[in-house]
Amino acid sequence: MSPELVRVAAMMLLFRSLRLRRAARDHFGWNRLRPAQLDAMRALLRGRDALVVLPTGGGKSAVYQVTASLLKGPTVVISPLLALQHDQIANLNDRGNPKLRAVRISSAETPAKQAAALQELRDGTARFLFITPEQLSSPERLAEVKALRPALVAVDEAHCISSWGHDFRPDYLSIGHLIRGLGRPPVVALTATASPPMRDDITARLGLRKPKIVLTGLDRPNLFLEATHCPSEDYRWRRLLKLLEEATPPGIVYVPTRRAAEELAQRLTDAGYEAMAYHGGMAAGVRAKAHEAFLSDRVPIMVATSAFGMGIDKPNIRFVVHMALPDSPDSYLQEIGRAGRDGEPAHALLLHRAEDVALQRFFNGGAPDLAELRTVAAALHSGPIGKTALAKNTGYGARKLAAYVSLLEQVGAVATGAKGELSVPRYAPLPDQAAREALAEHGRYQAGQRSRTDMMRRFAEMRGCRVQALLGYFGEQLNNPCNHCDSCHEGTSEVVPDDVPFPLHSTVRHAGWGMGMVLGYEKDRMTVLFDDVGYKTLSVAVVTAQNLLIPEQRS
Repeated sequence: MSPELVRVAAMMLLFRSLRLRRAARDHFGWNRLRPAQLDAMRALLRGRDALVVLPTGGGKSAVYQVTASLLKGPTVVISPLLALQHDQIANLNDRGNPKLRAVRISSAETPAKQAAALQELRDGTARFLFITPEQLSSPERLAEVKALRPALVAVDEAHCISSWGHDFRPDYLSIGHLIRGLGRPPVVALTATASPPMRDDITARLGLRKPKIVLTGLDRPNLFLEATHCPSEDYRWRRLLKLLEEATPPGIVYVPTRRAAEELAQRLTDAGYEAMAYHGGMAAGVRAKAHEAFLSDRVPIMVATSAFGMGIDKPNIRFVVHMALPDSPDSYLQEIGRAGRDGEPAHALLLHRAEDVALQRFFNGGAPDLAELRTVAAALHSGPIGKTALAKNTGYGARKLAAYVSLLEQVGAVATGAKGELSVPRYAPLPDQAAREALAEHGRYQAGQRSRTDMMRRFAEMRGCRVQALLGYFGEQLNNPCNHCDSCHEGTSEVVPDDVPFPLHSTVRHAGWGMGMVLGYEKDRMTVLFDDVGYKTLSVAVVTAQNLLIPEQRS
């Protein structure tokens, strides 16, 4: 690049930064923006996609809100939970600034209110539209939103695309298609936690085009991490009581099942600790009341499954307890990140048993049925066909069908059109081959899930610095002990050596496991993320002595 072009680029960068800082000050009263926020905003302002990973309380919403105030068209915010949308809408509208007016279209609004919201967006009196993917999945609704000519799409809690899409929110699998149906404006995906494979999954499923990846430090020095092995359920109960005797509420206690949430909440209440249960099987109104009771400090302890968390904009949570091993470090970091958002000391306690791993294996479920996959692949050949017609032809429910179509799409056996219609690409594999390739794809996904659980178990059982290990999983390196975990306080943590055999984030190849990326080192062990088999923890001495890994360049 010539010196003149370099100068022009520098001037444009400065100009965008000044505009964004002025908008943040004038519209939101923020006198400064964090470097990561500004980096993402500049990318969006020039029309580039972005994937933003900031810790809980790191100002993710500001990234799209400040940028949107400078764009000509409305911003569509795809957000998973109505409670989360409600809080964000209130934060915007309470400012009394017409440039920040937000409206919502959801199952909670009457048809008249939905029509009024669309009219405000058409008139330009509203700038933000909050909506769920289920609403956008309606072709009529998609057409109405497309007609607004949105200038930006923000996908909040983007990790749901990777986790919920496979498990219990199938419409999340189609968000990328929905965005294309909106005319493909610039997209920003926002999340508080995303490991390298999850970042890749988000990028692929949303169809992000060479996104600007913005990552900032995930270390939370005010959060004390502790993990304790519990030889019995009675020990686990007594260890929880010990924490409650010492800690100041409010706090969250995570359990693996709905039944466990109800039973433990009652047991705590009987023991003199006021607690309430929360899980996805409760009626929506009951969940909403529990959510509000916790936010307003009327309930000091919430005993909940992983369904509780997003939308908990509560800065003073003093402890988060896990009464079983989480399914992955991704979930663990997301959940403990809800503690200590005010910057004051908070405690994250993991109480684990060997039996927890078997429970997570059960939750991961079995493989799809090959014959059912073949049936879906064959039915697609009668297309183009809509999802409703496909469900009628196959007899499968929406959740199962969405998962099957997603798997077939990943192996090139189906394509989704702008209006959501499904068709078979010209060079797609035949139904039997497509079904077998889709089953193999699911096997790779399950292998990745199992490796995540294995990494979580290793984190729980380790004696070294827990934060070093956790950040290594997410591709960050912390060379010195964190000094805010139980291992550091017990003096069992060590400094990461300088003479490591492979640089951090370098690509390596294993004879049996294929290509992988070096994520981190902890004492005498290294963590490598392999494309096909997931995370592996290896002895550095063995790797070196037996030449198990060789440097590799990705094509």
